[in-house]
Amino acid sequence: MKPITWIIAGVAAVVIGLMVYSSLSLGGYSVEVCKSYQGREACGTAAGTSESDALNMASSVACAKIASGMTESTQCQATNPVKVNWLKGR
Repeated sequence: MKPITWIIAGVAAVVIGLMVYSSLSLGGYSVEVCKSYQGREACGTAAGTSESDALNMASSVACAKIASGMTESTQCQATNPVKVNWLKGR
């Protein structure tokens, strides 16, 4: 094989390894958050490397289901959750 083939294969292996490593280390905390906004309710599940990351992402997922537009999404995320269920890490 030519040296360039070995270099490309090495770079590809490193990239794949980093993707697998970051995917596996992301699951430190997993949570389900349910939000209520303007009479609608939805739940979202997310994982993160910290409690706050997981909570924020799950809240965003839930609000994306029941709020439309940036203003409503921001207002929805500012409301307190109806339910928080820790699935992993707490």
